[in-house]
Amino acid sequence: MKNGEPLLYPYILSKSGDVTIHNISPCHGRSFIVDQRGQREFVVTKGNGLNYSSSTFLNTREMGDDTWGLLLRKDAERDFLLGNEISSLGIKTNKMEAVIELEADIELPTNKIVHPVLLQYTVECPYRIEDCAFMPQRTLWEEVMRWERLNERGYEMAYLIAADVLIHNLRILHDNNILHNAIHIGNYTWALELLDFELACSPKHPYENEDYQRHAVDLFEREIIHTYVVINYIAGCLQEVVDFKVLDKLFNRYGFDLNAYSVNIERKGPHNLQ
Repeated sequence: MKNGEPLLYPYILSKSGDVTIHNISPCHGRSFIVDQRGQREFVVTKGNGLNYSSSTFLNTREMGDDTWGLLLRKDAERDFLLGNEISSLGIKTNKMEAVIELEADIELPTNKIVHPVLLQYTVECPYRIEDCAFMPQRTLWEEVMRWERLNERGYEMAYLIAADVLIHNLRILHDNNILHNAIHIGNYTWALELLDFELACSPKHPYENEDYQRHAVDLFEREIIHTYVVINYIAGCLQEVVDFKVLDKLFNRYGFDLNAYSVNIERKGPHNLQ
């Protein structure tokens, strides 16, 4: 920090670069660790280029200007704004610092020129839930042991501590009519920080596309299932067996009654699986 302002890291990947940035998992795609200010403050920049290819950016043509490794300004700004809004509601997230437009021209296959944009933020834990295979087991359990301060209900299994946090987060989001729209194992850290808001929308920051906004209301309930999947994965990483009845009751405690989505099966006779 300098005069209260964060130090900026305006870098994209280059074979001739003289600044070291850290790639801790290929799952992060276009995000890198650029600094560590303290034991629990890692600086991340997003949009620097791909961390799993010899190419910096790859455009597969099906997404228009959207390019693997690249971050567009409109997406960076939405991520920044929604992230701050969601953080203000008490959900633990990354701490946004800056949107940085670089003085460089990226020529897309369509011959369009775009300027790379970076999103800079800090996190307590640089590892995401999906990074389990790339993490030292000691690091994973050091993070899990920090969850004990959240364990006020006396849960016997660690995954239920995480579940309580994740389901509570979902309750806050939905009570405020906020759709995250990308809840999965790549968007929670092992410090249970919720990340990545470029696909999110809220009453304050609705989708600009009217068709997207009209259909957003239909996407809220699927986030219950998405959250369930993340919890299952956490339990698997911790080698814990999920008690689905207990977990369903926890969802219900927060107002998510899974029975409301049950589908009846009319059995007309035995069916053999080949």
